[in-house]
Amino acid sequence: MRYLPLTGADRRAMLATIGAPTVDALFEDVPAEARRDGLVDLPRGQGELEVERALQRLAAKNLPAGAAPFFCGAGAYRHHVPASVDHLIQRSEFLTAYTPYQPEIAQGSLQTVFEFQTQVAALTGMEVANASMYDGSTAAAEAVLMAMRITRRGRAVLSPGLHPHYAEAVAAQVRPAGGKVARLPLAVDAEAASIEAVDADTACVVVQTPNLFGTASDLSGLAEAVHARGALLVVVTTEAVSLGLLKPPGEMGADIVAAEGQSIGNGLNFGGPYVGLFATRERYVRQAPGRLCGQTVDADGRRGFVLTLSTREQHIRREKATSNICTNSGLCALAFSIHMTLLGQAGLKRLALLNHQAARRLKSALDEVPGVEVLTPRFFNELAVRLPRPAAAVAEALAAKGILAGVPVSRLAPGAGFDDVLLAAATETTTEDDIARLAAALKEVFA
Repeated sequence: MRYLPLTGADRRAMLATIGAPTVDALFEDVPAEARRDGLVDLPRGQGELEVERALQRLAAKNLPAGAAPFFCGAGAYRHHVPASVDHLIQRSEFLTAYTPYQPEIAQGSLQTVFEFQTQVAALTGMEVANASMYDGSTAAAEAVLMAMRITRRGRAVLSPGLHPHYAEAVAAQVRPAGGKVARLPLAVDAEAASIEAVDADTACVVVQTPNLFGTASDLSGLAEAVHARGALLVVVTTEAVSLGLLKPPGEMGADIVAAEGQSIGNGLNFGGPYVGLFATRERYVRQAPGRLCGQTVDADGRRGFVLTLSTREQHIRREKATSNICTNSGLCALAFSIHMTLLGQAGLKRLALLNHQAARRLKSALDEVPGVEVLTPRFFNELAVRLPRPAAAVAEALAAKGILAGVPVSRLAPGAGFDDVLLAAATETTTEDDIARLAAALKEVFA
């Protein structure tokens, strides 16, 4: 009871006050299959040393990305993060900084956010960027909600190449708000077909490039067609490094950009935390979620920073808020900014080029494996590969050989008809020996 100070009578009084019959009634919106029945299968209590040993045994079951040839991507990519990034973000003034509730007093925090926004706007080719989001998928959901507010329409079209996890995140946030989602069947290269699903109630079309299958597309024509129908174009990017080489979404006519910034400054970390990027046109800025930091001068003419706009419900009335975002992933955003600063424009372009060159070497090697077909027509650093056997089984077989060959599409979209397709990514960390080992292992498995 040391951690549970409320008595049974306390709980009954609280439930009576809010009008709920039981504690379980508070969770009625959570599907039954998503709830845990009973306690977690862990010992009830152990000492610190015993817990440490148990966790070490669990961790030993993982094969870390840096310990084997690694070709996994599908929205989370292995890149080299300079040691200086981690060194700088662990300085106490950065590591312990939190949300600036008295913003103008926290000039350092505001400046780092301002610099981050400036970099994201330049990277995406947009006019305005906000103070970061949780991750790419929730940024995409916020973009759809924003488009619905702007257009006063209630439907979103999700393109055939959108990552299934992003599509699910969008649906999870849009439907409770009364919106509708039209999710088109997965396809390797069919972004242009999205326009056929646009009707008079469509607020936006959400398109990913490079898409789930690695296909990079020029969306300029699609943007014109979408705008002609009175809708907005939301462009999603899960691989931020691609923006160093490909045409930025702003130049293709995007109205809102939602991206995952993990690739720059942030390691894989077994799934997080990550950092969402969000940018838009200046005319839509008052409908953007989260915060916006600006630059100004003080009474003495010295450069200073202010919280120009804050539309989250923690700061303003709920009915006026555009989002309920509670954090700006500040430390991850800082890591992004430090890495971007170290790279500079020329460095980012070179990094992107190294990624594309690695993917070209990967494609050449895969083309030589009998029975393997590369499906992606235009790629940056990721390829969709059709195999002569179910991709999940092949991935497991190669993992047993110490090679993390990629992500089977069936894991992301079961039943979508891509059971034999594997997503394989190559970055600047992928060596020629890694590629040679993958090709040799595939030949051995298919022999």
